[in-house]
Amino acid sequence: MSPPHTSPNHDTIESADGGLGPSIVRILKLLWRPELSKWRPVIAIAVLLTLGASVLEVVSPLVVGHAINQVAPAGGAPAAFGTAAIWLAFGIGVRFAAGAMPQLRDWLFSPVSQDAQRVASVDAFGHAQLLSLNFHQTRRTGALNRVIERGASAIDYLIRFLAFNIGPTFVRLILASVALGVAYDYKLSLIAVGTIAIYVVVTVIITEWRVRQRRKMNEADTHFRATSVDILTNFETVKSFAAERRETSRFGKAMANYNHHYVETVRSMYILNATQALVMNGGLAAVLVLSAWNVIHGKMEIGDLTAVMLMMLSLYAPLNILGWAWREIKQGAVDLEKLYGLLGMKPEITDAPDALELAHPVGSVAFENVSFSHEGRAVGVQDVSFELAPGKKIAFVGTSGAGKSTLLKLLFRFYDVESGRVLVDGHDVRDLTQESLRRALGLVPQDVVLFNDTIRHNIAYARPDASDEDVRNAARRAQLLEFIESLPEGWETRVGERGLKLSGGEKQRVGIARVILSDPAILVLDEATSALDSATEQAVQEALDEASQGRTTLMVAHRLSTVKSADEILVLEAGQVIERGDHATLLSKHGKYADMWERQARSANLKLAAE
Repeated sequence: MSPPHTSPNHDTIESADGGLGPSIVRILKLLWRPELSKWRPVIAIAVLLTLGASVLEVVSPLVVGHAINQVAPAGGAPAAFGTAAIWLAFGIGVRFAAGAMPQLRDWLFSPVSQDAQRVASVDAFGHAQLLSLNFHQTRRTGALNRVIERGASAIDYLIRFLAFNIGPTFVRLILASVALGVAYDYKLSLIAVGTIAIYVVVTVIITEWRVRQRRKMNEADTHFRATSVDILTNFETVKSFAAERRETSRFGKAMANYNHHYVETVRSMYILNATQALVMNGGLAAVLVLSAWNVIHGKMEIGDLTAVMLMMLSLYAPLNILGWAWREIKQGAVDLEKLYGLLGMKPEITDAPDALELAHPVGSVAFENVSFSHEGRAVGVQDVSFELAPGKKIAFVGTSGAGKSTLLKLLFRFYDVESGRVLVDGHDVRDLTQESLRRALGLVPQDVVLFNDTIRHNIAYARPDASDEDVRNAARRAQLLEFIESLPEGWETRVGERGLKLSGGEKQRVGIARVILSDPAILVLDEATSALDSATEQAVQEALDEASQGRTTLMVAHRLSTVKSADEILVLEAGQVIERGDHATLLSKHGKYADMWERQARSANLKLAAE
């Protein structure tokens, strides 16, 4: 036998630290995707606007400084008012253009960023849908949703800060250093470069510390939000156990933990801001002192001093948010890494490269020496075999944990067998596409879960293109039509979260109507009436009998009264078939099935007597 079924450690895969280099490569690949090819001219224009703005940011102080020199020259008559005004107007115009071009760039680039986020989110969401049942059973929905949301948002952060903020700032620094050295004094260049180098180093060191704090805060945030979703989703269970105060306390503790990390993160920001201001103002003071010295000694004019000051302020302006931007870039890299960690996870169940389409299913089912064990459980099913001809009915009975529902999951190929084969119409299910296999199967589970939408939407979910008459006919056959038509809003009645506005019997019949509309060759009933009272069970059972007409049917049942009509009944215990036969044959054996039947019959008589 193969080793027990295992799954990857999902949390480890998604928690890898983010590298900036790989994140940049991923974004470039994303922007180069065919779906985003229509935006390539816009991307090119945005890059040119960014570079143009960087050049003008350096040129504008030089023009303004020259204009001031025209008004107040060091050793001569001032220029004509008109000439000085023209130079001043030109300088202001250049400065305006330097500020306007990034706004135009952002205006152009906004749909590109949103489209890139959409493509990445859809990829991740679709990939998550393809992952195994085991993956979704071990994940909290809120936490998974946050991974996708943060990863998509990280794309916007990284594009904006790297391409449109940090990158242009360093381009501007190079241009400004050259301009200061050539036009005025090389020492000014050295001071500017040195100040910004110290500024960047200090910012990165403190921000790295803040990123670690931010990561802890995000983990607390994810836990807090997932806890909230978990409690609200299961509010009915909370109320039934009178656990409102306990869950409110759990919510409070999760939020208090988040608040603690949030306060530490905010306080660290104040430390960063103060340090940045010290370095920035120290550098500005050094530049102004040297420039003033040069003016006094005739090496520079008053307009040149103004130009130097404007240029330094222009360099410092984007650096004001460097700490925040660096933190967002690092966090964005982490979030993007998690998103791609999710995308990198391999589905445990995949279609074979040459998988066949089950085009016209007949409905025969066979299990050949099938064995399988769940992760973390010693027993699943062992050496189970049976054959089911089209149109016939088989039932699986036994105690809880005997492996009954596992057989149905193997038929749906939610899991792959460890040994043996599961056959549908003579094809190993591993040789069929999952989509065509599941189209041939119709499931009515013990607890039908509905979308928070209308009754019509929930029934038509099986076949969204179905006509109103087809949906109406499915509801009639499921004995649901009269109920729907009695509702004030009829077919447009919303069923609530997970269908909680409907009773158990009504939800089951919506599930049955949905299966009838899908018209599967094989009907699968997983304890479809076990959670219902006797009166409701009878009505639902009649609907199930209607749904099973002409279809191969596999049933898992707790109440043996619902399986009497099965062509064959398999009794399971600890994953093995211990008895098999039809109802009469199994009763005559006086074995496990007969004992179960007697106990249930006795219980039913006691209930009748009590009534």
